[in-house]
Amino acid sequence: MTTEVLEQQTEKDLSLRVSNLNVYYGESHILRNVDMNIEKGKMVCLIGRNGVGKTTLLKTIMGLLSPRRGNIYYKDSLLNPQSTDKRVRMGIGYVPQGREIIPRLTVEENLLLGFEALPKGRNGKENIPEEIFELFPVLKSMLSRRGGDLSGGQQQQLSIARALVGKPQLLLLDEPTEGIQPSIILEIEAAVKQIIRETGISVLLVEQHLHFVRQADKYYAMQKGGIVASGDTANLSSEIIQQFLAV
Repeated sequence: MTTEVLEQQTEKDLSLRVSNLNVYYGESHILRNVDMNIEKGKMVCLIGRNGVGKTTLLKTIMGLLSPRRGNIYYKDSLLNPQSTDKRVRMGIGYVPQGREIIPRLTVEENLLLGFEALPKGRNGKENIPEEIFELFPVLKSMLSRRGGDLSGGQQQQLSIARALVGKPQLLLLDEPTEGIQPSIILEIEAAVKQIIRETGISVLLVEQHLHFVRQADKYYAMQKGGIVASGDTANLSSEIIQQFLAV
């Protein structure tokens, strides 16, 4: 089998490919020559101390920031020219740091907004999939409650659930356990693993919580805007943990 065929097969197995990505804020060089692959149906965790560029990478993947050099490929499509809303409708879901639910809307109204991510948007007839409530049972009993009245952990579950309503094939999660009590962290971990197992979705996770990190198939470690280490999380050494995780 030729090298060209092998490369084609490898690319077909990828949900996302980031190649030589360089991003600036003004003249400040934030992301430096970032390369990353995410296989279909796998969870990849991006680790690193605060301020090294992890959130910047996710925002660039979503089109909220533009790279000065480098390319981002989703499946077989070059994402660089696509607007954020088109990327969402292509099947990329994003749960940002801070959740960004709409506090004055009810839980149900927040969830219904997730339908806007579907390729044709919302036609007004869709019901929230029952699978959402199987993943996050607490939300079903709170449909009429305003999002701003939920606890931090419940808001995080709502934010993930809203993204899932749009049926993404790639889900970006930015520090989903930040400021959340341990029992809810375990529920979110279990939900994400179940989503991957049952739907084949790919996940890019930015996380500091070691137990969640270890649920991923692969990790990338970032320092000063560049990828400096990567590998299977099964082989994540204590040295890497000490160097790149805020524990």
